[in-house]
Amino acid sequence: MNKKTYHVVVATEFPNFEAFQKSRKPIIAAVNGYALGGGCELAMMCDIIYAGEKAQFGQPEILLGTIPGAGGTQRLARAIGKSKVMELVLTGNRISAQEAEIAGLVSKVFPPDQLIDETIKMAEKIAGLSKTIVAMCKECVNTGYDMTLTEATHFEKRIFQASFSTHEINEGMTAFVEKRPKFNDG
Repeated sequence: MNKKTYHVVVATEFPNFEAFQKSRKPIIAAVNGYALGGGCELAMMCDIIYAGEKAQFGQPEILLGTIPGAGGTQRLARAIGKSKVMELVLTGNRISAQEAEIAGLVSKVFPPDQLIDETIKMAEKIAGLSKTIVAMCKECVNTGYDMTLTEATHFEKRIFQASFSTHEINEGMTAFVEKRPKFNDG
């Protein structure tokens, strides 16, 4: 890759990656193969990662003479810990879907033929909940993740208090007390 191409990629593609994390809508990755390099980085920008049993994850950029450039060293370290990420980025090694689940990178592992159905099932479950409250939950986790625990719990408390000004709190509590099905705000 020449320098001009590299700069064009960094200027035009990497900012689009950040849109995943900034989206108010939850994004679920379904990895049914290799999530290496940018693919792994893209999956880590999603809110939930599901994987097929044969999926593999890694940051093999060192084998290409470079480093992960779209948050791979930082997001992966936060997901699986410093020692494991150092092993992966310093060697180009991969981890299996099962190892990724144990390490906390992946939420669940499914047989390949069930992966998409299970991903859609989770998306439908989340879509059946309040869009406002789902967005508030996502904002709390993502914003608080980059704060100290004290700052994050204060931020969470502010969002929690803000949730009491929504119609969802009244409807949700009433539905709970009346033992009726959960509501959906459309």
